Amino acid sequence: MKILFALNHPAHYYLFKHIIISLRKNGHSIEIVIKEKDILEQSLIAENIGYTKISQKRKVKSKYSILIKGIVELFQRDIKLFKFLKKLKPNIMLGTDIAICHVGKLLSIPSLVYNEDDFEINKYFCKLSYSFATNIVAPENTSVGKYIDKKISYNGIQKMAYLGSDYFTPNRDILDSLNLKENDPFIVIRLVSLTAGHDIEGDHTGLSESILNRLIPVLLKRAKVFITGEDNLPPSLIKYKLTIPVNKMHDLLAFASLFIGDSQSMCAEAGILGTPFIRFNDFVGKIEYLNDLENKYKLGWGVNTDESEQLIPLSMKVLDDINIKEKWKEKRKRLFLDKVDLVRFSVWLIEKYPDSMKTLIKNPEFQNNYKYLY
Repeated sequence: MKILFALNHPAHYYLFKHIIISLRKNGHSIEIVIKEKDILEQSLIAENIGYTKISQKRKVKSKYSILIKGIVELFQRDIKLFKFLKKLKPNIMLGTDIAICHVGKLLSIPSLVYNEDDFEINKYFCKLSYSFATNIVAPENTSVGKYIDKKISYNGIQKMAYLGSDYFTPNRDILDSLNLKENDPFIVIRLVSLTAGHDIEGDHTGLSESILNRLIPVLLKRAKVFITGEDNLPPSLIKYKLTIPVNKMHDLLAFASLFIGDSQSMCAEAGILGTPFIRFNDFVGKIEYLNDLENKYKLGWGVNTDESEQLIPLSMKVLDDINIKEKWKEKRKRLFLDKVDLVRFSVWLIEKYPDSMKTLIKNPEFQNNYKYLY
């Protein structure tokens, strides 16, 4: 088969990484197209992965410019992808890019869009993609609005596809590169620009300079602090800036004592790796897979932006518990034993498509053949 993957976020490369590796081992031809986003391109370059770029990163200043420039950029991306696919002629397309749904419909190429944000949170993406997609591959508890008939459900979380023990082993060399000893406590803080599709619905905020200037001096009494961000850090925070290769971030997260961030993706990654996290943004309680991690598996905490006073006591609760990483290891084990391995499930889904979809409609429990063997 000739298979195209379309990516538009750094986490999405890792989502599909081992699916792509498995499909290539099975003899399939793979092409990757990307939308320039944050460190996505850097991640591909760091791992020597070939790709074609079909759009440039855009600078935005408000939710209105996000919408307008996003629509213009999507139209341009549709045209570029259309021309690319006319030559490539893949059998099937997968990814997280709206464009594959539009162009797939025009060229009668099946498109499977992967998403784990609930429809109500990311209406812009969902409406523009789901209407045209052949199928939607999403966790069981993820809402897809009125497009339920297109949904291919699985009991899992996307980020487990690259952070499970079969696919990732943290490398302790990252500690040496930062002059850290094995038992040195340290905290990773992640700052993001809230300009993604799910931020268009309203004014969303996260960790501010003023909040961090109150929080960090308290944290420094107990641990080292590193900050990573999508944009330039303000002068007061520059001294905490983390400078490591982008493909080493998961190694660092795995050994961290605590992760604090306004990034949905990295909070989930920290929890899945067995590192306590504190998520500070306006999406707390609104995204089901994160609710799962925070409320069912107790791997982290969600703190709304009007409750910033909780950040210090929650941080101290983590740092005061010398056994917390062992406790989180057990929680992580429970999570994996409950879930389906999205890599093996997706390889079967793609290779047997569309018959695989019919199998799942007839017997949704068939997915349990691909549960993790922790």
